[in-house]
Amino acid sequence: MAIVTNARDGLKAAGRATIIQVRAPQANAREIAGEATSLVASSPVPVVVSSRCDIVLAAGGAGVNLPENDIPTAAARRLLHERLVGRSVHSLETALRAEDEGADYVIFGPVWPSPSHPGSPPAGIEMLARVCHALRIPVLAIGGVTEERITQSHEAGAAGYAAISLFK
Repeated sequence: MAIVTNARDGLKAAGRATIIQVRAPQANAREIAGEATSLVASSPVPVVVSSRCDIVLAAGGAGVNLPENDIPTAAARRLLHERLVGRSVHSLETALRAEDEGADYVIFGPVWPSPSHPGSPPAGIEMLARVCHALRIPVLAIGGVTEERITQSHEAGAAGYAAISLFK
């Protein structure tokens, strides 16, 4: 499983990505909805939207990925029923909570230093392994993922990875 988390690079990376995430924290709802609708219509892989259950429904997206400080996973599950609900997490505790609340997958990190999260200390490959082995749902590594680190992520038990710069 590979998620590209920058919609602008989504179709370019769709040959490698298994899911495209529309993540545009500086955009307004209309811009995000337009991007999501366009991607849903043209993408060969499922499209999830960061944080916006309403836009997932309006655009016909496959699901939502919730940042750690967003609405509870269970609330998104009630809104989206059978659609995907993922959660970005930074600790084993929040990963377990997301699983308990009905998340389909978690994105854990940053595992390595990442330019997209400069203030977040990397958790490391050992913590990724702990999270992977504690959960029954897929765990994806994020943060500083490179071609070389994909293998390390899989060896730690990750089902895949999420990346921004890797797909550029």
